[in-house]
Amino acid sequence: MTFSQDLRDENSDIFQAIFTHPFVQGIGKGNVPKEALEHYIKADFEYLNAFIKIYGMAISKSNDRRDMAFFNDQIQFVLHSEVHPHHNFCESIGVNYDELQGYALPPTADHYVKHMMYHAQTGTLAEIICALLPCPWTYLEIGKELMKTYKPADNHPFYKWIRFYADESVEKITTTMRNRLDELAMEASITEQTRMKEAFRKSCQLEWSFWEMAYTREEWPDAKLVGSR
Repeated sequence: MTFSQDLRDENSDIFQAIFTHPFVQGIGKGNVPKEALEHYIKADFEYLNAFIKIYGMAISKSNDRRDMAFFNDQIQFVLHSEVHPHHNFCESIGVNYDELQGYALPPTADHYVKHMMYHAQTGTLAEIICALLPCPWTYLEIGKELMKTYKPADNHPFYKWIRFYADESVEKITTTMRNRLDELAMEASITEQTRMKEAFRKSCQLEWSFWEMAYTREEWPDAKLVGSR
């Protein structure tokens, strides 16, 4: 049993909760409220901007050129490839992608970004990977789960989104990160492994919370709401 498989087994409850979330199931059914999709895209655009920066921080903590090359490739993937599922959502609701950029992160997305930044700034390379890995891993499994359950045809409104995340390119990213993590875990102390597991689980929990944030259109409380209590 590898370290990354242990992580997957220990967090199977969160993975399952993500699969059954109404937003995720709505993607499979081809029916997600327009407002929820807009909220998701606004938050995810800024979240992925932060993800790019964290990949850059991972490069700064890398001593091996293969790690540097991998994280550099992932920056390019986010910049040039991961815009496609966003475009699919935008096309389905008839909104221009540019109109949904530049918004402040809602509370949950803000928490998620700062959680990853914390491990990027204070942790080891293994910790950074543990904080980053749940994003591609859960999306890969979401894509595969939706393909298996709903078997969407190319006329499905979210076919491109589902197909993108079920694709071998996302699987390759996940597998590469898992394999590198397994190597680093073999050299890590028990204390570091504990921090790695904590970083991974919190990112899994925040992945579920991100879907919930989008579905409920979570916003920061304003002064009137706070003052009314």
